[in-house]
Amino acid sequence: MIELRPVSIRQANALVSRWHRHHKPVHGARFAIGAFVAGLSVGAVIVGRPVAPGLDDGLTFEVVRLVTDGTAHVASRLLGAAWRASKAMGVRRMVSYIRHDEKGTCYHAAGWRSVAVVDGRGWTTGNKTGRWLPGMYEPRSEIVDRVRWEIAA
Repeated sequence: MIELRPVSIRQANALVSRWHRHHKPVHGARFAIGAFVAGLSVGAVIVGRPVAPGLDDGLTFEVVRLVTDGTAHVASRLLGAAWRASKAMGVRRMVSYIRHDEKGTCYHAAGWRSVAVVDGRGWTTGNKTGRWLPGMYEPRSEIVDRVRWEIAA
């Protein structure tokens, strides 16, 4: 049986460091939920503000990390729990991004829908291109196309 309960961002980030294939831990977030089987941690979801400024309307949250050890049904249970918790806080929509080469089965199982393909690009706009210290900016993930998934009230 999968048990869901709140965890700290630090605890969830430890799982991201251990299990996530292509992302590093997050710097900040709103909340995190952990999944446990027989008392052992098997996954976590971290929810924060949308990274894209155009989506940050105060009523939208983003799943910024979702990680499991591969235990069946954990990812979709975490997505469902994140949405229910967010709705209880007045959030009207949640978004999340996956790589274009991932299936998104857990999102579909949790009632989310695929809404857009987003072209991969680096964070080289704004003041980052003119920084004079080499190595000051280091990308946190690979630059690949992504699929945006959403769920709304």
